[in-house]
Amino acid sequence: MSSRASFRRALLALVVVALSLWITLTTPPRLGLDLRGGTRIVLQTEDGPTTRADAAATDRALEVLRKRVDGLGVAEPSLARSGERRIVVELPGLRDPRQAAETIGRTAQLTFHAVTGSARGPAGPAAADGTRVLADPDAPGGFLALAAPALTGDGVKGAEAVLDTATGRGWTVDLSFRDRAADGWARLTGAAACAAPADPARRVAIVLDDRIVSAPGMQAGVPCGPGIGGGSAQITGGFSAQEARDLAALVEGGALPVPVTTVEQSTVGPTLGAEAIRASALAAVIGLACTGLFVIVVYRLLGVLATIALLLYGLVSYAAVVALGATLTLPGLAGFVLAIGIAVDANVLVFERAREEYASLGRAAGRDLRRPVATAFGKVWSAVADSHVTTLLAAGLLFVFATGPVKGFGVTLAVGVLTSLITAMVITRLFADLALGLPAVRRRPTVTGMAGLGRLRTRLTRRVPRLMAHRRRWLTGCAGLLLVALAGIGVRGLEFGVEFTGGRVVQYTAERPVDADTARTAVARAGFPDAVVQTTGDTDVSVRVRETGDDEQREIREALGRVAGPVEVERDDLIGPSLGGELRTHALLALGLAVAAQLLYLTVRFRWTYATAAVAAMAQDVLLVVGLFAWLGKPVDSVFLAALLTVVGYSVNDSVVVLDRLRELRRRGGGVPLADLADRAVAQTLPRTVNTGMGALFVLVALATLGGDSLTDFSVALLAGVVLGMASTVFTAMPLAVALEARHPRPAPAAPAPGRRSGAVV
Repeated sequence: MSSRASFRRALLALVVVALSLWITLTTPPRLGLDLRGGTRIVLQTEDGPTTRADAAATDRALEVLRKRVDGLGVAEPSLARSGERRIVVELPGLRDPRQAAETIGRTAQLTFHAVTGSARGPAGPAAADGTRVLADPDAPGGFLALAAPALTGDGVKGAEAVLDTATGRGWTVDLSFRDRAADGWARLTGAAACAAPADPARRVAIVLDDRIVSAPGMQAGVPCGPGIGGGSAQITGGFSAQEARDLAALVEGGALPVPVTTVEQSTVGPTLGAEAIRASALAAVIGLACTGLFVIVVYRLLGVLATIALLLYGLVSYAAVVALGATLTLPGLAGFVLAIGIAVDANVLVFERAREEYASLGRAAGRDLRRPVATAFGKVWSAVADSHVTTLLAAGLLFVFATGPVKGFGVTLAVGVLTSLITAMVITRLFADLALGLPAVRRRPTVTGMAGLGRLRTRLTRRVPRLMAHRRRWLTGCAGLLLVALAGIGVRGLEFGVEFTGGRVVQYTAERPVDADTARTAVARAGFPDAVVQTTGDTDVSVRVRETGDDEQREIREALGRVAGPVEVERDDLIGPSLGGELRTHALLALGLAVAAQLLYLTVRFRWTYATAAVAAMAQDVLLVVGLFAWLGKPVDSVFLAALLTVVGYSVNDSVVVLDRLRELRRRGGGVPLADLADRAVAQTLPRTVNTGMGALFVLVALATLGGDSLTDFSVALLAGVVLGMASTVFTAMPLAVALEARHPRPAPAAPAPGRRSGAVV
C-alpha cells in the first residue's frame, strides 16, 4: 500500500468534508415552492395579430412580467424563460393563483381616450379610425363613445397605489408621465375641460385591456386649453388596496408584446410543505439508521466504517446540491434519500469482494488486512463505474425531459450518484486503510467482517444452485408475469394524472370531518358529476376535474363548504390540455431514450448479447411496475415517471454487476460451460444483491410509511422495482444471456500464422 497514495486520499477527503461542512453551515438551501409554499405559473406566449411569439418576444414579455411581479410585493420571486415560448413564474408565499394569474397574465394595453359622447351600446372592437364604444355604468346610456387613443401606456413613467384620505376617495393609482406624454395629457384634459359641465365629452376615459377602469370628469378648476400640467394623473374607481396595487403593477410593467396563456399552475400551502420536509427528514433519518445498523451487523468493523462514510455522504451530497444552487423539491428530497441506497451498493460491492479475496489469500491475509481490501477496490471498479453510469443516464434523462419539481429529483439523484462514488472509493477506502493497519485489528481479523464469508455465501459456496439448467422455465414464468401486467394495462387501463391529460387537482382541508361519498355528492350537485373525489384522513379532500377555470374551482370549494364547513386550499395543480399532451409525449420519449441509451452503453462495455439480456430484463421490470399500477388503479404522473426511470437505473445496475462477474469468470473459466459459469456468477454476487436490496428497502419502506401522500405511490413503484430488479437479474437477464450466447457464440480467436508462435517476435 503506497503511503503517498493514502496521503493523497486523506488530503482529498479532508478538503471535501471541510468544504461541505462550511457550505452546509453558511449557505441556506433553495427550497422549491412545494416545500415552502407559494404559486408556480407556467405561461406560454402566443402569436398576436401583428406579432410573432419567438424567443425575442418571449424575452421582452419576461421583462414586463418581472416588473409586474415586483409590483405585487412578493418576496424572492423567480422568473425564467423555458424553451422558446414558455415563462416560469414562481411566487413564494402567494396562495391565490387566481389573483396572480389575472395580474401577471393580462396583456395590459393601457390607453387614454377623449370621450365623444354617451351611447346605448353595444360595446365592440375599435373601428378603422380607432373610435370605439365601451361599457361604463356611470354613463347615462351605460356606454361611452371614445375617440382614438390619445395616449398609450408607453408614456407612463410610474404608477403607485395610494390611499387618498384627504378627499375620501379611498385607494387610487397615481400616474406620472414622461415629457412628451405629459404634454399630450395636458392637451387631452384641456380639450375635455372646454366641454359643458353635463356633457360626457368633459370626461377622459382610461382604458385597460378594452375595459374602462376610470372615466373622471374635469373639475371646474381645470383650465380650458392648457389642461392639467405637471405630468401627473390619478385613476379612481373605488378600488380596494389589493386592486389598486394590482392595477399599479400592470401599468408600471407596461404592455406585454405578445399575448400569454396559462398552461400550468400549481399552488402549495406552507403547512403542506413544512409537513413534507419533516416527513422526508424523518424518513431519511430512520432509513439511514436502519441501513447503517444492517451494514454493521453484516460487515462488523467495515460496516461501522461504511456507516460513517454514509453520514459523510449525506453531508457532501447535501452541500453539493446547495453549492450548485439547485432547487430542493419534494421529489428531490426523495432522490436525496434514495441515493443512500446507491451509496450502500458501492460499499457492499467492495466488502463482499474483500471477503472473497481474504478467503483466497488464506493465512497471508492475516499479515496485512489491507491487502484484500485494496485488491477488492481494484477489481470492483469496473462494476461500480458501470452501475453508476447507468443510473446517471436515467438521472440525465429526467433532467432533460421532466418539468417542475421532478427535475429536482434528477439533479439530486445525479449528485447522489457522483457523491457515492467519491465516498465509497475515497473516504471508505481511507477509513479502511487506517483501521486495518492498527495492531489491535490485525490480531483480531474476525472483527473486520472479512474473516467469514457469511451464511448465504457459505451455503452458495458449498452448493451452487443450477439455475441455468431450468432457464426455459424461468423465462416462461417471466413471460407469464408480463402477460398479467399487459392484461392490466389493456383491461383496467392507466389512470393518467393531470400532468398527462390536462385538468385540475385541488386538495382541500375541511373544518369538519367528511367522508368520500358525501364530498362526491356535493361536488356532483355543483355541476361536476365526472369529478374524481378522494379523501385522505378525516378532513382532507382531493378533487380532480377536467375544467381548469378559477370559477369552477370556486364553485367546488363552496359546495364542499356547505357539507364540511369552511375549507382551505392546501394544494392546487392545473395543467392545460396542450401541455398535458406534450408531457405525455416527453414521458414516452424519455423512456424510449432510456432503453436506447442503456443498450448503447452496455453494448460498448459488454458483448451485444449481454447488453440485450440486461435491457430486456430492465424493460420487463418497467412493464411489470406499470402493470401493477394499472391493476391497483394508481395515478401515472410525472413523479411516477421519475420512479420508472429510477427503476431503469436500478434494474440495469443489478444486471451489470452479475454480468461483469460472468465476464470475469469466463476469461479464466477454461472449458467450463457458460451455463455453469452463469450459475457461479449468480451465486458469487447474490449476497451483494440481497444486502444492497435490503439497504434500499429500508429507505423506501421509511419513505412509503412516513413520506406522506405525495411520496407513497413513488415509494411503492420503487419498492416493486427494486424487488423485481433483483429477481429479473437472476431469472431473466442471466438465462437470456446464456440462451443468446448459445445461439450466437463468441468467435474463436484466430489461429497463429504458419511459422509463427503466438507472442513470438520474428
